[in-house]
Amino acid sequence: MALEVQIEKRLAAYNLSLAFATGAKPLAVLGPSGAGKTMTLRCIAGLERPDTGRIVLNNRVLFDSAKNINVPSRDRRVGLLFQNYALFPHLTVAENIAFGLDRLAPYERLTRTRDQITTLHLDGLENRHPRELSGGEQQRAALARALATNPEALLLDEPLSALDTHLRSQIEHQLLETLGQYRGAALLVTHNIEEAYRLGSDLLVLSQGQAAAFGPKEEIFRHPPTVEVARLTGCKNFTAARAISPNEIEATDWRCRLRVTQTIAKPITQAGIRAHQIDFVESHTATQTAPTENVFPCWPVSTSETPFRITLYLKLHKAPTTNDAPDLQAEVFKEKWQQFKDGPLPWHVCLSPQSLMIFPE
Repeated sequence: MALEVQIEKRLAAYNLSLAFATGAKPLAVLGPSGAGKTMTLRCIAGLERPDTGRIVLNNRVLFDSAKNINVPSRDRRVGLLFQNYALFPHLTVAENIAFGLDRLAPYERLTRTRDQITTLHLDGLENRHPRELSGGEQQRAALARALATNPEALLLDEPLSALDTHLRSQIEHQLLETLGQYRGAALLVTHNIEEAYRLGSDLLVLSQGQAAAFGPKEEIFRHPPTVEVARLTGCKNFTAARAISPNEIEATDWRCRLRVTQTIAKPITQAGIRAHQIDFVESHTATQTAPTENVFPCWPVSTSETPFRITLYLKLHKAPTTNDAPDLQAEVFKEKWQQFKDGPLPWHVCLSPQSLMIFPE
C-alpha cells in the first residue's frame, strides 16, 4: 500500500506546499495549530481541492491538476476520522457505521457493520444515538465507520484531542491495536509530541505549510535537522554556539565548552539538549582527577511540578541573583529528585556528548 502526495494550495496565511510518500507504516503528522495538518488530510480525502499537484493511492490517481483529474471523495477509498467525530446525530451507531456501504448488498452491509462493532468493542451500543454515547464510545463509533468501507488509506485528524486523560489512554491503546492490524496507508495528525511518537512509525513535521522534517521518528527526535524542528519536537534548551574543533564547541549562552559526539563538518550557529536528557550527578563525580565530561555546577532558579515529574530551571557556574534568567530547563522523575533535592549546593549536571545536538548555519 502506498500513498504519494505532491500538492500546493494557496491559503490565507501561507502556501501549503508538500511532497511526501508513505506506505504501510503509520505516519504521524506533527505541527502547531495552523501548520496545514488538517488541510493536508482534507486534500487527500477529496474534501478540498489543491491548486496544483498530484495525489496517487496504490497506483490510482486521485488528483492530477495537469490532467484535470479529481476523483470525488466517496470514490477515493479513503477513510477519514474527523477531530469532532462528525457522527450523524439522527442515526444509531449501526446506521452510522453502515452509512458509506449503500452500494453493497444488504447481507454484506450487515456483515461489515457487525464486524466493526465487534472489532471496536461496540457490542450493546448498536441502537444508541451519538448523544447517548461517551466521548470514547463516539470515537470508536467514528473509527468503525471510517474502517467499514475497507479504505486503502486511513486519515485520523487529532483523534485523541477531545478526550479526557483517562479516556485518552484507553483510546490510544485501541488506536495502536487498530493501526497494528491495518494494512493500508495511515496518517495521524496531532500537535501532541508524545502521541506522534507513540502512534507513528515515521514522522512528518509541518511548519507554515512546509515539510520541516520527514523520516523515521527516532532519527528526527535524535538528530533534528534544524532548530525549528528541535523546538517542534519538544526541545527546550538552546544556546548560540561555534565550533572549536571537530568534536568540541563553545556554548556562548551557557558560558562553557562542550564535547560532542557528532563530527562538526560545517559551521554551526546553535546547539541544544532536551530537558529530560540533562542528568544530575553526585558532586564528588565532578571533582575526581578524571572528571566526567561536560559536568558543570548549577543552582536552582525555580521549579514546577506535575504528578510524576519535576521541572528545574537552572543557573550554570554561579548562584543566581535576583531576576537572573535560568540557563537550562531540566526534567526529572520525582524519584530522582528525591535523591539530590536536599543535597548541598551547587548541584552538578552532565550535558552528555551523546545527547547534545548541533545545528548548522
